[in-house]
Amino acid sequence: MEQYDVIVIGAGPGGYVSAIRAAQLGQKTAIVEKQWMGGVCLNVGCIPSKALLKNAEVAHTLRKEAKTYGFSFDNLELDYSAAVKRSRKVSKRLVSGIGFLMKKNNIDVHMGTAKLTAKDAVEVTAEDGAVTQLSAKNIIVATGAHSIQIPAWGIDGEKVLTYTEAILQEKRPESAIVIGGGAIGVEFSTVWNSYGADVTIVEMLPHILPAEDAEAANVLAKEYKKRGIKIMASTKVESIEKTDTGVKVTVSNEKGEQVLEAEQALVAIGFRPNTEGIGLEDVGVKLSERGFVEIDDKMATNIPGIYAIGDITGKFLLAHVASAMGIAAAEAIAGEEVKPLDYRMMPRATYSHPQVASFGYTEEQAKEAGYELNIGRFNFMANGKALGLNAGTGFAKIMSDAKTGEILGAALVGPDASELLPELTLAQGNELTAEEIARTVHAHPTLSEVVMEAAHGVEGSPIHS
Repeated sequence: MEQYDVIVIGAGPGGYVSAIRAAQLGQKTAIVEKQWMGGVCLNVGCIPSKALLKNAEVAHTLRKEAKTYGFSFDNLELDYSAAVKRSRKVSKRLVSGIGFLMKKNNIDVHMGTAKLTAKDAVEVTAEDGAVTQLSAKNIIVATGAHSIQIPAWGIDGEKVLTYTEAILQEKRPESAIVIGGGAIGVEFSTVWNSYGADVTIVEMLPHILPAEDAEAANVLAKEYKKRGIKIMASTKVESIEKTDTGVKVTVSNEKGEQVLEAEQALVAIGFRPNTEGIGLEDVGVKLSERGFVEIDDKMATNIPGIYAIGDITGKFLLAHVASAMGIAAAEAIAGEEVKPLDYRMMPRATYSHPQVASFGYTEEQAKEAGYELNIGRFNFMANGKALGLNAGTGFAKIMSDAKTGEILGAALVGPDASELLPELTLAQGNELTAEEIARTVHAHPTLSEVVMEAAHGVEGSPIHS
């Protein structure tokens, strides 16, 4: 039996980061991964999808905006398979980089399926059936989550897809019904529509991106409608029937039932934790009613020596949150001081066109929590850089507590909105106020001036509005 200080189960953004941090802190470390180094994010999620979205941006510009830039051409050909192949190259390069980091940090990699056989022991079964026994003082579980699948909908990877099949297929559908208007749903809608597909989004809640600020989500919805993406909010999927040519999706809302037809349906309605078959309950690890692993501020479970991070905890199913949790777990194991993570204040980003980015309370949540708000808002249409990019749609909105000046949250929708978040989260995390953001000199012309102007608006009025 091989002995370690730390064994990490799962090599996604939470797992591999925690392994690196543990090794940096002098822990003899191993990592176990059953399928992909880099996990879903690097292989079939965050990274390849962003490559596809860049291709989609170019495709949309060529198809719909070329005349704006003075370009004209005949017989434009768009090769969707080339976009997918480029995304796979990007993914492969980053995945190989994870392997390099493991070697650099002297982390042992064990490929296979892991199972806890005791609170300090892990059994790894390789693809060829070979079994390896590992032991460690501390175990970090980072096995992630998987797409929710409704058995009656008959997901087959061809006509009814999850994100995995959608991101790997080299032929884009002529038409698609996207079930779920969250980040995955709207990002695939962006890609397929940009290449000319007929796309309909079906969302059960009142607006797409239901976890985001309603005003920001509505801006995106209006932009999508301009692009020809149909949105059916407050609409429930009753059934999916496969046909010779694709699918029939029966939906219902206040207008009654309706049957939608398309070549493919993408199911993107959420995630469940990967807890089955890894021995958590056998060793007594406590799960919540929803099946997620319960942890404390140091990522520790109820069983001493066993920690859990990332999607399996249900705290915030985002790669960067998993990485932050992984660092915290490794530092807790090494006896370092761990600052509790404020999950509400974690940044969120959706890479639609335009992008949507936020953190903290939405305006609706802040009001429900009883806060009296000061709100600063500034439109990208009044920003010189945004106009130069032909990307004036959207706004930045900052909310603060009227009594204390504490920043409670922000919502942005517009060009590169995700890149504008760190200034705001840094300010909030260090108890800076909107006034201090406003008084910080921002380079001109930049998109970040929209944040500065919104910050001016919190305390008074934007200069350019």
